[in-house]
Formats: sequence, structure tokens, C-alpha cells
Amino acid sequence: MLNLQHQNERMKQKIKYIINKSEITAGTRGASLGPEAMMVEARKNNNGIFGEFPMVQIDEVNFYLDQPIVHPFAKRAEGLVKVFENVACEVQLAFKNDEFPLLLSGDHGSAGGTIAGIKAMYPNKRLGVIWIDAHGDLHTPYTTPSGNMHGMPLATALNEDNLQEKRNDVPEATIEVWNQLKNVGFEGAKILPQDLVFIGVRDTEEEEESIMNRLNIKNHTVEDVRRNGVNATMQAIDQQLADCDIIYVSFDVDSMDPEVTSHGTGTPVDNGLMVEEARDFLLGLAAHPKLVCMEFVEVNPCLDEKKNKMAEVTFELFEQVVTQLKK
Repeated sequence: MLNLQHQNERMKQKIKYIINKSEITAGTRGASLGPEAMMVEARKNNNGIFGEFPMVQIDEVNFYLDQPIVHPFAKRAEGLVKVFENVACEVQLAFKNDEFPLLLSGDHGSAGGTIAGIKAMYPNKRLGVIWIDAHGDLHTPYTTPSGNMHGMPLATALNEDNLQEKRNDVPEATIEVWNQLKNVGFEGAKILPQDLVFIGVRDTEEEEESIMNRLNIKNHTVEDVRRNGVNATMQAIDQQLADCDIIYVSFDVDSMDPEVTSHGTGTPVDNGLMVEEARDFLLGLAAHPKLVCMEFVEVNPCLDEKKNKMAEVTFELFEQVVTQLKK
């Protein structure tokens, strides 16, 4: 079990729902509908959970999807700067109001803005990030094979360019907006490599693997979780992040196995976590005394071959997390 000896000192959480429908960093369409799809599940079951706490919706800029691409190696990066700023602002505002920011977001690219908001509010605190995902999201404009920025949020948080693995000649205008992204909320790196933990990452490119090896970023693979168990994995994570003051958890639904959930997410990858494993991680982390923010991302009902199955599964996890946070 995680070290929860100080859990009784943590006040009962006053939650703030932050709804972020941005999908400008994804390569597919429909993630903007993910938060609403989860709300549909709640309402189908006469569950009033979304009426229990204040809710704010981030101003989205999805109209960039209708505009020509200006930065091929950082698609719609100029819009993502605005998303980062908007998300960071709302996260900070929740903290200032003594609220726990619980985010429901579209694509994962905007999570860099969440991290920026946390660090802007707590510039002198050491931030740990637990990234539950099928992907490493460590690409940069210099390494990206697609230009889709949902593959880059952690590079912005680490202030990492990965020039060692450069494959793209990036125009100066793109470099300028990329540097803007890296400095939203807090100038420079917002997290240290040793304070980043992956769970379930299993679909990475060579350039991302280079960063992971060079910076010694820990990945608890699905195989590791099965071999060691969720509790032992959580103990290892708690030990790794022992020197962190605060923790943020980012949960991408593609961390789960699409055969047991659905393909209702932008980039599903086989052989993922079982729903029960994801639940145990999320509930254990929701009880962690250092947790200050959690985010759910990448539900896409447009891609769901089982009607709204991914939203249904994710809502059940979300509801259990809220129940845990209220304790």
C-alpha cells in the first residue's frame, strides 16, 4: 500500500470540475465530445455527480481545425498556446479557491497546460507526475513523425527539445511558438525527469525511447504490473516520488486494453491495463496525501465501435475517484 500515514491530515476535498474540450492536438476528430459522453452516462443512470461540485468549461479554440496548418512539425501550436494559458489559469484559480482541480479533457496535448498551471501556483514545490498512458508523449517538433502535438506535452513540461535525435529541420517561427509553450506559467522545466513516472506505456518511437533512456524515465509496463501487482507498483512509485511535495495524475483511457473497453479513443493500443488494474491505480492515487490534481483524457465516442462503451467505463472510474476524493 502507499504511504498514507498523513492521509487523515488532508482535508476533505472541495472539488472543481474543469471541462476542457480541446482536440486540436489529436490526429483524429471527436475527443472534444468525450467529456459530454461521460456526462451522458451519468444522466442515463440518473446520477447527479456532475451537479455536486462547481464546474467550469475552458474556452476552446477548436476552430483552428478549420484553418490551414501553419506549423507542420507542431500542428496548431499557436492555438495550443492559448489552450495552455486557459487551462493553466483555471487550474490556478481552483487552487486559489482551495478547490481540487479534477479535469475532463479531450485530447492529451493540453495536459502540458495543466502541469504549467500547477507549477505556476506552486513554483517552489517539487512536482511529481504520474502518466498513465499507452504513449510516452515525449516528442518535440524536431523529432515528431506526424506533427500532432498530443505526442509532445511531456516534452514541454521537461523543457526538452531532444536535439540528439533530430529528424526535422524546424522553421524559426515554429521554434518560437514551441518555446512559448515550454514557458507557459513557469519558465523552464516544470518537472525533473526522476519525478516523472509512466504506467502502461507500450507504444513509443525511437526518439522517445532515446529520451527515456537518456533521462532514465521509469516505465512500469503492463507486464511489470502483472508480475509485481498494483500494490507493489504503487509502493515503488511512492518511493520514487518521496522527495516530491505534490503529485499530478494524468489518466489517458488508451492505457486500458481496447479489447475489454473499446476502441473509443484516438490511438488505441493492444495489451493494455485491465479496467480493474486502472481502477486500483486511480483509487490508490486519489487517496494519496500529495495528490493535488487529476485528469482524465481521450474518450472519443466517434470512434467507439461499442456505442458509448469507453465513456461508460471511464465514467465508472471517474465516479469512484470522486467518491474517494470526498472521503
